[in-house]
Amino acid sequence: MNPTLETIIQLTKELNYLNYQYYKKDIKEISDQAFDFKLKTLEQLERDNPSFVQPDSPTLRVGGFVSKKFKTVVHQTPMLSLSNTYSKQDLIDFDERIKKILDSSEFEYVCELKFDGLAISITYEDGKLLRAVTRGDGIKGDDITANVKTIKSMPLVLFGENWPKKLEVRGEIFLPLSSFEAINKKRLENNEPLLANPRNAASGTMKMQDSAIVAQRNMDCYIYGLLSDSNISNSHYESLKLMKNWGFNISNTYSKCSNIDEVMMYIESWSKKRSHLPLETDGVVIKVNDLRSQDKLGFTSKFPRWAISFKFESESVQTRLKGVTYQVGRTGTITPVANLEPITLAGTIVKRASLHNANEIVRLNLHENDLVALEKGGEIIPKVTHVNIEARRFDALPIEYIHECPECKTALIRIDGEANHYCPNERECPPQILGRISHFISRNALNIESLGIKTVQGLIQKKLVEDISDLYHLTFSQLNGLMFETTEEDKTKIITKEIC
Repeated sequence: MNPTLETIIQLTKELNYLNYQYYKKDIKEISDQAFDFKLKTLEQLERDNPSFVQPDSPTLRVGGFVSKKFKTVVHQTPMLSLSNTYSKQDLIDFDERIKKILDSSEFEYVCELKFDGLAISITYEDGKLLRAVTRGDGIKGDDITANVKTIKSMPLVLFGENWPKKLEVRGEIFLPLSSFEAINKKRLENNEPLLANPRNAASGTMKMQDSAIVAQRNMDCYIYGLLSDSNISNSHYESLKLMKNWGFNISNTYSKCSNIDEVMMYIESWSKKRSHLPLETDGVVIKVNDLRSQDKLGFTSKFPRWAISFKFESESVQTRLKGVTYQVGRTGTITPVANLEPITLAGTIVKRASLHNANEIVRLNLHENDLVALEKGGEIIPKVTHVNIEARRFDALPIEYIHECPECKTALIRIDGEANHYCPNERECPPQILGRISHFISRNALNIESLGIKTVQGLIQKKLVEDISDLYHLTFSQLNGLMFETTEEDKTKIITKEIC
């Protein structure tokens, strides 16, 4: 064997082993400096000998692959969704149906937390990661293999033994709350719009075409399902144990339950503890443990009969309304925003919540300084659900919806049959101009590099750009040395472009 190839193979195996020890077993066998030295050595050898790069090379973790378009792949087995409920009585009914079909009460359940992220299917062949595909419409999804390889907890090559020649695992890719908060902190410092929530951020990140950017976001993934033509286990619980031994990241929150009463105890326990997890979760998935029983139970046209999802009730808190401000979207839509006394809700600090439109303000009967109740819809987006009228101050005045645009003072219009108000001054209203141009230059449109929201805002301030077409008439002399000023008010508008 070529000595260089032999070195590359050896370094690849060694670094993959060290990653496994660190990310799966919390064992740090060598110093960061020593690890980085080995990694840089491998990177240099691969640059000099690109034909020798191994498919499970740890250098793939840093990304660098750029895709112009994701290939569509049909799932070998459809990725079905689960029936879900908020009712414990529905769980009891589910249990009774299982007993009736199986003609027995001697069976077990496995309970797992339902994580909020991007569902993924990953295929391995000969122990090596072959392909990763999003859920898509359940029948087919996008091939995002290069992006999935940047996830440090995802094994590029399987560990352990007795894994089949070909297998498929399914899981949930997520953006850890710590990474989400770090990204938003940096975007805040750069006067960029904040990411709305971890779930959307996870989905958006994994659809990025530059895997190097994906690698910087420190995504993670919990695996929860195993599919294989080989008969390698008799139960879902055994499958989870096998996958953990093969190097997959399995959440340690799952539990085997002997009956529906133990399922209820699991739900009650995690409904209180879930806020301490490093990621968002919105419920519990309950599965019949025995795989032969799963086969007997089968499927409906939409869902497996052997599994159900129980959704947690949304956590509710109360806080004081500081005032209502109004945002202007790129299409002129006016969105009222409740500015609140900061409060922790479902593990995050909430300062603002959308009030949607004038109808919602009327429905809530919202007054100045009201004590309002907040929940997170789907555990993600904060919303005002009702007002504590008993705590209302006697002199509080009702909130009246504005009649003119907060930005350009144009009289608002409301189309018959629609709930929203609009600013019709689309040619001169600054936020509309900013919104249209920002959308035009965004990654999913023309993808113009080095032209962000702050720069566009500065061009508008200097009267150099008033329309998309003006971008094509900018000259070097106009832009050379141009300095933009951003007021605190402007920063707030940029930052609060997305409410949560």
